[in-house]
Amino acid sequence: MFSIGDFAKLGRVSVRMLRHYDAIGLLVPAQVDAGSGYRSYRAEQLRRLNRILALKDLGFTLQRVQSILDEKLGADELRGMLRMRRAQLQEQMAADAARLASVEARLRTIEREGRMSTDDVVVKQVPRTRVAELAAVAASYEGSDIGPVIQPLYDELFRRLGMAGVKISGPPIAYYAAAPAESPEAVTVHAAVAVAVEPDPGYDFAVLDLPELPNAATIVHHGAMDEADRSMHTLAQWIDDNGYKMEGYAREVCLEFDPDDPSKWVHEFQVSIR
Repeated sequence: MFSIGDFAKLGRVSVRMLRHYDAIGLLVPAQVDAGSGYRSYRAEQLRRLNRILALKDLGFTLQRVQSILDEKLGADELRGMLRMRRAQLQEQMAADAARLASVEARLRTIEREGRMSTDDVVVKQVPRTRVAELAAVAASYEGSDIGPVIQPLYDELFRRLGMAGVKISGPPIAYYAAAPAESPEAVTVHAAVAVAVEPDPGYDFAVLDLPELPNAATIVHHGAMDEADRSMHTLAQWIDDNGYKMEGYAREVCLEFDPDDPSKWVHEFQVSIR
């Protein structure tokens, strides 16, 4: 038997915490001296304490921890629950990291306000382009909705092109259109790449011609796509300053892509104007 102080040291917790667990019936001492009120614990109770701490660290409330332990789950069931909870937390951390990156990118854009020159905007004619493509619907045009849709599309498109023996003849081009059959915010994401083949019903991807853009305001964006706002803001300022109207969404032409370092990405944004 161990005193509450020694048991706390073995379990690497505070005495105050053990007293709280006793008060709520989560971890009751093996013995309480009737005269002094001193609590004593057995070594085997460390197993329950370890389970309490593991479940608590994974975000379960003490009430939920108690119900889980009282159900006397086996070690395999408990491990399964912990793995599931771990996966949920990892997903949440990834989402939080993505939100943090988005916030930091917007802060950098705000810090550049008033210092972004429109001199880099070029108006040009974009010729008709033959592409192979796959498409899917994203919930909105927000980067957090586009990213998880477009990257798998490109991975699958390149796989299908390889299986069909179709060679890529130019850069990837992403473009977007409203998805009227879905929610008002939804957009159809087109993951395309330039090719030099004719349409074939045997292909499991579409082959089509992107129409010419007679007048396109363009800008070259250096860096990750989560910082695309700064370049799009520059385009918007130029369009507004020069009395143009934009037509549709921007095309994104990938000029350079490093899968290991998004800071080295280079894209040209093309906005049709009138």
